Amino acid sequence: MDIAIRLSTEKDAYIIKNLYPLYLHDLSEQNGTLPNKHGIYEESDEYVTLNDQCEVLNIWWTKPNALFPFLILVDDNPAGFIFVATPPYCLKGNDYFLNEIFLLRPYRGKGIAEEAVTNVFDRFKGKWGLFTCPSPDVTGEKFWRKTVSRYSNGNFTEEYEDTIDGNKLVFRFDNSSF
Repeated sequence: MDIAIRLSTEKDAYIIKNLYPLYLHDLSEQNGTLPNKHGIYEESDEYVTLNDQCEVLNIWWTKPNALFPFLILVDDNPAGFIFVATPPYCLKGNDYFLNEIFLLRPYRGKGIAEEAVTNVFDRFKGKWGLFTCPSPDVTGEKFWRKTVSRYSNGNFTEEYEDTIDGNKLVFRFDNSSF
C-alpha cells in the first residue's frame, strides 16, 4: 500500500469537496446531527446544495501561508484529508492546529491515519493543538491518545477545554525539539 500526503491545490480542491459530505455524515453519528431540510448535514437550512456547502471550504485554498488542506492518497486513490491551520485560525497559544481529519471507512484500522498525521506533524515544527468530537468520542480519544503519545514520546497534555465548538478534549504537544 502506497500512502501519500500532499498539499491540495485549487486544481484538485474538488476531490476534498467531494469527500467532505461523507466526513459530515460520519460526524453525525458522533454528534447526533441530522441533515437539514435539503438533505445536507448542516445545522441551518442555509445550504441548499452540496455546492453551496462546499463554497465555505474555499478559504482553505485562498490562505496559502495560514491554511493547509492536505489530501491523503492510498495507491493514488483519494482516501481522505487533513486540514491544518495556523494563527489566526487556530487555538490560542498554538502555532498549528489540526482542524479536520477524515479517512474513508475502507482505509481505517490499517495505520493510514496515524501515518498521515505523523507526516503532517513532521512538516510543521512548533506548538500543536487538536481536539476530539464531543464526549464521549471513545474512538477519537483512543486514536489521538495513542497517536500523539507515540509521536511525542508521551510528552503531551490532554484536558477538557471550552473551544469554539463547545467543551472538548484538547491534546497539545510541541515538536520543536524533535
